[in-house]
Amino acid sequence: MNYQLKVYNTLTKSIETFVPIKDGHVSMYVCGPTVYNDIHIGNGRPVIFFDVVKRFLMELGYDVTYVSNITDVDDKIIEKAKQVGMSESQLSTKYYDAFQTMVKALGSELPDIMPKATEYVQQMITYIDVLIKKGYAYETPLGVYFRVQKVDSYGSLSHQNREALEHAVRIELDPDKEHPNDFSIWKNTTEGLHYESPWGKGRPGWHTECAVMNHELFDGMIDIHGGGSDLMFPHHENERAQALALDHHGLAKYWIHNARLDVDQQKMSKSLGNVVFVKDLDDIEKQAFRLLILAHHYRQPIQYSDKLLEQYMKHYVALSKKIGITLLELKALGTSSNQIDTLFMEEIIAAMCDDFHTPTVVTKIFELQKSLNKSKDLNEQAMIINTFMWLLPIIGVQVNFNVDDDINIYLAWQKARTNKDFNLADMYRQQLMEKGYI
Repeated sequence: MNYQLKVYNTLTKSIETFVPIKDGHVSMYVCGPTVYNDIHIGNGRPVIFFDVVKRFLMELGYDVTYVSNITDVDDKIIEKAKQVGMSESQLSTKYYDAFQTMVKALGSELPDIMPKATEYVQQMITYIDVLIKKGYAYETPLGVYFRVQKVDSYGSLSHQNREALEHAVRIELDPDKEHPNDFSIWKNTTEGLHYESPWGKGRPGWHTECAVMNHELFDGMIDIHGGGSDLMFPHHENERAQALALDHHGLAKYWIHNARLDVDQQKMSKSLGNVVFVKDLDDIEKQAFRLLILAHHYRQPIQYSDKLLEQYMKHYVALSKKIGITLLELKALGTSSNQIDTLFMEEIIAAMCDDFHTPTVVTKIFELQKSLNKSKDLNEQAMIINTFMWLLPIIGVQVNFNVDDDINIYLAWQKARTNKDFNLADMYRQQLMEKGYI
């Protein structure tokens, strides 16, 4: 069957057939964290979703280069480092390491490349210098600014006209700016981490960091630029504007944005005290959270609550236990299968080709679980298990059992039950419960 992937492109506000720039290869850049704190569950949504995007593209046969940057020079890092009495480097390293740990804990793989902003400062200085020479940027006593008015299509990604942008942008307090919407690409400062430049000591602007790392790591326009919808403006708009000015392309062919995750109908905020950190979820909750995320379409906002997580905890635990105990039973009986339910597989791939419709995939998982619950035929059970073993890695949902190590416990349990040695049977049953089979 010939599958055709269709994706929603934020830039065109339409569903488009996905055709990569280079045949057989997909380049993808997703904005990563500013490493000054642990990531919260809202940050976890793109970590999960774009990991699934890469997995599915690979399932379709594409070679994928997935880049996600690390912002390790920023005002927030400077402020937090002062508060906790650490150097900026120590602080950013601490939370960079913590971020990697949480990515893996959520069932995602690390991106192929995770460039740090501090590794590309000299390239950023060169990039800014070229923008100035081309007339797209100008120097003031406070730094260097990008001339937004010189980019005719500015606002087209976020679909705002110039007048609307006047109200949407956070106006920076610099009386020497030529236009209120012009944004900083170099900040003159000696506070915190700073570098020598032709315009004075300082550091690059956030929007320029991502634009330059894209420029350096990819050969021209990329296929996919992703991130949360809150980054669409001004961050992604400003990245794109710089690429149009310097490289004469719009940075990415497809712009993909995931919607927000709120907690109990409110945006997560320290002031409201409703921030939920990924690290505070236990191991099973992290897997359930992944299932929760995938049960919602990526462009659909999620209203998170403890009750909702509890619901998906029940789903995940039931799924995990059923797969685990069936694996043990089939192992004990020497039954296995290399077959996959082809109709199910086609339905899954069709759903994912429909703009990564993971809610349909999750629904199909539960349907397959019901089929396994009802099946009395060992060969059918083996085929269903093999189908699960094909599907779960594509969406990154982990069901981890060491069946080869645990089969002896299962066999001893069955023997004790047959012999009506209930005390011994209870002991082995308890061991299987502790391992998550029952």
